Amino acid sequence: MTDTTTAAGVTLEGYLAPVADEIEAHDLPVEGTLPPGLTGRYFRNGPNPRPGESTRHWFTGHGMLHGIRLDRGRAEWYRNRWVRTKALQGIPMIGADGTFDRSVGVANTHVVEHAGRIMALVESSFPTVVTPDLDTVGPCDFDGRLTTAMTAHPKTDPITGDLHFFGYGVMPPLVTYHRVSAAGELVTSAEIEVPGPTMMHDFAITDRHAVFLDLPMTFSFERLATGMPYGFDESYGARIGVMPLATPGVVTWYDVEPGYVFHVGNAHTDASGKVVVDGARYSPADTVAMWDDLGTDPSGLAADAAATGAARYHRWVLDPATGRATETPLDDRAVEFPTVDDALVGRDARYRYAVSQERGRAAIVKIDIAAGTVTEHSLGTGSVAGEAVFVPSAAADRAEDDGWLLTITTTRDGAASNLLVLDATDVTAAPVATVTLPRGVPAGFHGSWIDDAALTGEEN
Repeated sequence: MTDTTTAAGVTLEGYLAPVADEIEAHDLPVEGTLPPGLTGRYFRNGPNPRPGESTRHWFTGHGMLHGIRLDRGRAEWYRNRWVRTKALQGIPMIGADGTFDRSVGVANTHVVEHAGRIMALVESSFPTVVTPDLDTVGPCDFDGRLTTAMTAHPKTDPITGDLHFFGYGVMPPLVTYHRVSAAGELVTSAEIEVPGPTMMHDFAITDRHAVFLDLPMTFSFERLATGMPYGFDESYGARIGVMPLATPGVVTWYDVEPGYVFHVGNAHTDASGKVVVDGARYSPADTVAMWDDLGTDPSGLAADAAATGAARYHRWVLDPATGRATETPLDDRAVEFPTVDDALVGRDARYRYAVSQERGRAAIVKIDIAAGTVTEHSLGTGSVAGEAVFVPSAAADRAEDDGWLLTITTTRDGAASNLLVLDATDVTAAPVATVTLPRGVPAGFHGSWIDDAALTGEEN
């Protein structure tokens, strides 16, 4: 892939270069053996400007979904499709009267399934529904009940099946919490009071709380004129809020050290009532360096020999008895895109999986929270790795890490990509299977494994 998109402030080339078309391929080559239990679809989302289209920031390109269908040991198909949003049609989000149309958005950040509905997400807009074959259905406002944007990082409670999420904006209400039932009905909305408009990218849940990150990445209209409207402002302060799910809108805030968190790994409430949260944290200096790189040369984040602008894995313990937060760094390597077994979202889970891009070397890492150890599957310097999604085995008595990790890897020149399947019990081992994709897939953001049972209601 040699296409390059260049615009004011951003260059996308090599493994970041957008693809120019939509293709489809069947019966993909497989090295190794695909587990028969992997029957479903792996979808991944990311920004992909159209040919000849300028973009001011890597984050702002139109959403493109890349999908791989696996079926009982076969890699049945690959296809990629732009999410056909109103934004792709050239309709502006901000009208002539200055109002926001939340049905307009690039839908470029995540893709999730809930209640049989597959949604492409971006945090500035309503979700966009797509089909299992990646055709676009259209924006979803949950029968008119959703009046704010929807985060790209909703959380599904594995016991109740409820989908918890929030929306943030630059006009009041600045943050709003929402809950969608397991059946897909939006049943709760509550305003969360914050002192100003900030970029709240992710949040967490426990079995009884929602956890909000009010961090110093603030909005300004001056920045809006030049690209991304957010920038790091340490004077805003930093805090984490804990809201009992039983009392929506009632939040207790805990001051924490300034920094930024794009992505939470998980959270849980321990036996003493403390809320424990972990995620990939950028220090103030690393936040500034990271944000500068994203706005000019995003490839520098993976190639920087000094590993500046990187996040490190971190834990916060929020104690309601003292009103204070305790913070602990868990590892010093550069990591991003932490994930956890979906069956343990909001519960005390031992393992996290993440991507490490440091000093030009890429790896998928497995973080053992209990043992305090990290193991890795190194990709060397020739490729970059995307988010690793955990897919559990079907064993009734499986161990927490009994399953597989799925990730798309792309050569640094953008010419070729694979779907890598790793054994989550031993990430250091050779891949269980490697599926050769018919094109280079540009680095993107987040994805999901969607088992056939989630769409049909029965096992295939």
